[in-house]
Amino acid sequence: MSANSEKKMFYALNMFDVVDLEKYLAYFSRLPEAAPRYGGRMVAFGRFRDNVAGDLAPRQVLFLVEWESEEAFNRFRDDPELADLHPLRESGTASYIWQTFDGSDMSDPTDVSLDDVLAVLKP
Repeated sequence: MSANSEKKMFYALNMFDVVDLEKYLAYFSRLPEAAPRYGGRMVAFGRFRDNVAGDLAPRQVLFLVEWESEEAFNRFRDDPELADLHPLRESGTASYIWQTFDGSDMSDPTDVSLDDVLAVLKP
């Protein structure tokens, strides 16, 4: 058993198109302070480059956040103190996809075992 199999992570994948830059920037500017308070760490932020395979309509932006747990993510999402934050995201974007995933920490890929991979691939 690898060290990774002991450190399960929870990820939120966000893909979207920006329709109101000012509103989205108002949302995004608060994330570096807000997300860590709830156990979130911004992992990746990028712009669409190319549709290599698949039938999902491309989105302009990808944003990946790692959370300590599903409970941490839910606290961030549902906290009444952030009631003014999420509408900025919602009104600043369109074609929004927000999906969550269980996974392993891959910061050291050499520490990933076949058991770690099978845990993700098996239902």
